[in-house]
Amino acid sequence: MIKSVILSLIVISIVSCVSVKTQNQYLIKEHSVSDLNKDVDNVHRQLVKHHPKIYQYISKTNLDHKFDSLKQTVIKPINSQEFFEKIAPVIASIRQGHILVSPPFKRFSKAARKERVKQKFEFNNLDFEEFHNKVFVTHVIDEKDSLLVGAEVVMIENELAYDLVHKFKNYFASDGYNKTLQKRFVKNRFRSFYYVNRGVIDSLNVTFKQKDSTFLRTFKRVPKAKFETDITRIEKITNAKKITKAERKDNKLKQKEKLKLYDKYGYVKSRNEFTRNFKYIGKDSSVAYMKIRGFTTGDYKKFYKESFTKIDSLKTKNLIIDLRDNSGGRLSEIDDLYSYLTKQDYIMINPCEVNSRVPFLKMFMSNTSSVGTKVFIGAFSPFLLVHNLIKVKKENGKLFYKFKQSKVKEPNTLGYKGNIYVLINGNSFSASSIISTKLKATGRAMFVGEETGGAYNGTVAGLFKNYQLPTSKINVRIGLMQLEAPHKITPDGYGIIPDIKISPTLEDRLSGNDPELNWILNDISTKEPIKK
Repeated sequence: MIKSVILSLIVISIVSCVSVKTQNQYLIKEHSVSDLNKDVDNVHRQLVKHHPKIYQYISKTNLDHKFDSLKQTVIKPINSQEFFEKIAPVIASIRQGHILVSPPFKRFSKAARKERVKQKFEFNNLDFEEFHNKVFVTHVIDEKDSLLVGAEVVMIENELAYDLVHKFKNYFASDGYNKTLQKRFVKNRFRSFYYVNRGVIDSLNVTFKQKDSTFLRTFKRVPKAKFETDITRIEKITNAKKITKAERKDNKLKQKEKLKLYDKYGYVKSRNEFTRNFKYIGKDSSVAYMKIRGFTTGDYKKFYKESFTKIDSLKTKNLIIDLRDNSGGRLSEIDDLYSYLTKQDYIMINPCEVNSRVPFLKMFMSNTSSVGTKVFIGAFSPFLLVHNLIKVKKENGKLFYKFKQSKVKEPNTLGYKGNIYVLINGNSFSASSIISTKLKATGRAMFVGEETGGAYNGTVAGLFKNYQLPTSKINVRIGLMQLEAPHKITPDGYGIIPDIKISPTLEDRLSGNDPELNWILNDISTKEPIKK
């Protein structure tokens, strides 16, 4: 029996190694013109079949023409990366920001993956922004790179940095026609697009310019700093001194409380920052500031309940909600937050338009789903079918899925009645745009900053189908649900427009000046009655 198990493990290991080797060889393989044209037809059919708003920002005639023209450009065998660079701009022309396209990546053996987990790439310590058609380092995560803040990125390897930015912008879209998401692309997406186009790398040569000096820096993969719990740190400090059971128990309780705190505020270890932050600005409690970097991690209910309990008890007059660089997340979280901000009964979103009566099955039963997933979902498919058939209704010839956020709800009992200011920019997308639409449409808040990258009239997200093109192995993520607040503007295809338009300059970034927040604080001060 033991011999059989060992033999099986050896066979699995050999098959795995062969699979990795075969996959990596496939990356450089050139595919025939006819096979790549089949990929074009396949992804075109998948998009039309599953995406409920495929023709919202492009006509059927125009999209058909773009896919037909794409096939005319494939005149010789090319590899998957070269094909990706051709097909990604065509899919981006649909102007639906949640559609993502990515080429196949290099695979690693289990041992190599285990080793890479222990490493970090130094290049990821840098945050970039684009100003005046140039790319600059505006923030660093690791203090050892602090001297690079303010430096212009001239070249990455042998390519001009801004040429790369211009190229990468063709591979994705905002929702609709606005340009602010493209403008803010460098800050949130530049690194990921570089890896998408150049694959997994272990070192990178970057040329910087600072004042009149040009210099080269090589970034490498280095060992991660070992994470220490409070308990192990205390044990090291005591230098092998034995601690009592009571002390050990106390340390464990402290560590447990710390983890609860991390969960409530949504701690992101890689960046050493919290997703949700709350504080008061100034000498009193008249101005509360809530920074929300995303609606994705942690126990948001505890955070909002605690924050608004404090706001209510201190009778705070002004609340600033910072949604800049918030790319979205959970519908349930924005619904919970909005319940504290509205003064009246509300419906968060309309029922979601879908192209299938069984959208959950469409999501799971994709050609990228593992065999295990398909078997598991197959076993539970009767329950999913019943659930979907109850939730999906047909109205006026269209299918709609109804979330619980589509029902009428009452404001939270701790509902805030004071003034609200919302900070937005081009990286405010998806769920952050939906809650911004609600606040804007109801006149509940004043908006300061830039037009959001997410559209006022909604976005196709919620559930996604990940489809892999059969020949090139390029992956395409397709949204399955149209999520939208029950408010509309014309013309369609634009984001939430701020009441006060302000964009920071490079000088603002480097000096730590925040012109958008400063405008709000000044506006509050001018409205406050003069104390005698």
